[in-house]
Amino acid sequence: MARVRLVDVAERVGVSTKTVSNVVNGTGWVGDAVRARVLAAIDDLGYRPNLAARQLRSGSSGLLGLCIPNLQEPYFAELASQLVSTAQLRGLTVLLTQSKGSRAVELDVLEGANLPALDGLVLSPLAVTAQDVAERRSTAPLVLIGEHGEGLASDTVCHVGPDNAAAARDATQHLLAAGRRRIAAIGLQSRVADTAVLRFEGYRRALAEAGIDVDPALTVEVERYNRAEGSHAIEELISRGVEFDGVFCFTDSLAFGALHTLGMHGIRVPDDVMLVGYDNIDESRFTVPPLTSVDSGVARASALILDVIAGRHAVPPGGRIVVPHELAVR
Repeated sequence: MARVRLVDVAERVGVSTKTVSNVVNGTGWVGDAVRARVLAAIDDLGYRPNLAARQLRSGSSGLLGLCIPNLQEPYFAELASQLVSTAQLRGLTVLLTQSKGSRAVELDVLEGANLPALDGLVLSPLAVTAQDVAERRSTAPLVLIGEHGEGLASDTVCHVGPDNAAAARDATQHLLAAGRRRIAAIGLQSRVADTAVLRFEGYRRALAEAGIDVDPALTVEVERYNRAEGSHAIEELISRGVEFDGVFCFTDSLAFGALHTLGMHGIRVPDDVMLVGYDNIDESRFTVPPLTSVDSGVARASALILDVIAGRHAVPPGGRIVVPHELAVR
């Protein structure tokens, strides 16, 4: 079977080859309706760009690398899905891997080791240092995401993400505004501290503004951010015999575990205890009751990440691009 060419797609849609090229390469301007028709024709005809030829012509492969810590964690899975979808709309392909927090894997990703020529790299690091980032030899544009990445940003390497402390403050203020005063915090960590430190600071700040001191008996440390740890944290609070009428969980996965165990103990949510999570993953809409959660702006972040890689958004001084967050109240 003959290889489907760019001109074949153009003829099917009734547009110029330049228009199809703009869709495939994410260049120029193409209206949403025409873009959708071109993408449908590409899918129908089975057109596949010749990456080697593209790179020779333009110096661009149309390939991006994405490395996240753990694909089993729903937040990271949804983040990856959103970035892939946004990239596809720009005619780009994302190569995805996970690090499991391995420094060796993250260092390989920084250099694009064992990968084809890439137009850019997106890394959510847990183990590499600012020095590792500064000493990388790869010239592919790098964008950092995730809380650990905030501390690695510089005037030349960009970090895209929300203001975690401000978002956590808003989540805690939501509980305070509902009249809750004994608010527990689930998510402190002694080993992987970046996320915990930032979100605890927002929690502490909201309490301080309300004239409430942090009660250590209401803070629970976890090993990992998953359902089991959220469940265990509620068991810990109950075993301590402390009263609590609100809970801020540092991730939705923790909140799902907390919600389950509160129900197992006959504690009504939100009547007896009000719960707020963080990440606003899709599942949070379907818990019983639905979970109020911080939406960290993943869709907007994905577009900004691709703009930085394409050179359409300059790296600001200090390297931080803050994505607006909002509270999805349910």
